[in-house]
Amino acid sequence: MRLGSHSSERTHPDIVTALDIAGRCRIAPLLHGARDGEHYAKRQGQTKEAVMALRKTIVLTAIGAAGLVGILIAVLAYREFFGVPMQFSAHLYATAPTSAKGTFSYDDYAAVLKEYVDDRDMVDYAALKENRRRLDQFARALASVNPKTYEGWDAPAKIAFWINAYNALTLEAIIDHYPIQAGTLRSLAFPKNSIRQIPGVWDKLQFLVMGKKMTLEHIEHQVLRKEFDEPRIHVALVCAAMGCPPLRNEPYVGPRLTKQLDDQARKFLSDPAKFRIDRNGGKVYLSSIFEWFGGDFVAKYKPESGYAGHSDAQRAVLHFASGHLPPADAKYLRDGRYSVAYLDYDWSLNEQGTAAGR
Repeated sequence: MRLGSHSSERTHPDIVTALDIAGRCRIAPLLHGARDGEHYAKRQGQTKEAVMALRKTIVLTAIGAAGLVGILIAVLAYREFFGVPMQFSAHLYATAPTSAKGTFSYDDYAAVLKEYVDDRDMVDYAALKENRRRLDQFARALASVNPKTYEGWDAPAKIAFWINAYNALTLEAIIDHYPIQAGTLRSLAFPKNSIRQIPGVWDKLQFLVMGKKMTLEHIEHQVLRKEFDEPRIHVALVCAAMGCPPLRNEPYVGPRLTKQLDDQARKFLSDPAKFRIDRNGGKVYLSSIFEWFGGDFVAKYKPESGYAGHSDAQRAVLHFASGHLPPADAKYLRDGRYSVAYLDYDWSLNEQGTAAGR
């Protein structure tokens, strides 16, 4: 999840991070060429190898222009951001799934959520790491689903499956690296306990789903966003950060998916750290998620009227939000004169017992 890697037209999130860190180290100009080059290469449909070659120009440019300090920073940046190989979580699949052949159940995942997610939507990662058996069993169940069985499900059941897969495998990624070790440069940009400290967590760490290796990034962008017109996934996918939507203490299921997603939207929009209205200041503050993914809401939620003075994506998001707000707030969004601002994203781990608890 999720910053920066949301479409093929966005700059890789680690280059964004490297630029931010480089600015603090006074070498930002060294990285802009790689950032712009990667953006152009992706737009032109270049291969992953070509994009990777562009990333390596960061190191070469630093060596040529910044001397010893630049070399040290470039080596650290390459190791932490770009030198991450593909990793397969093979340890999860050493044991066969315990469910009966041909069946699939959310029972193990439901037990994990009930036991380790509290009423504030926070996770007890330490306890989950100590007793991960049922989460691992669910990961193996995801791996063993027969594609023919999956094809027999309706769209809500498929969407629920992929949301649960993303959220459960994110939990796996966290406990595999818990307690999280902060990188030298990453710790300058993100909290030390953040998922952003795990190199390649979204685009390099592979899991098995229906017998195929795939990353969290693939699940989000190539499956959920590409195959289904359901923008409410963005209030359900949880990347283990405080800025994310709340992690429900129950799995999503097809027959109740609409009700569950609507409830998620209400919870998300009731949190002042994700959404708030400042009538005195004439501003509406939105989560950065709505900036990154606002375009996904246009097809379903772009209104015929109202919400004047804003882009199509903003109008769609505001119209979506209005459906989950008290009438007075909904009317203000529709008819009011205000500007839209996006809230900083909190990348702190959504862990029980932290000072940043909800």
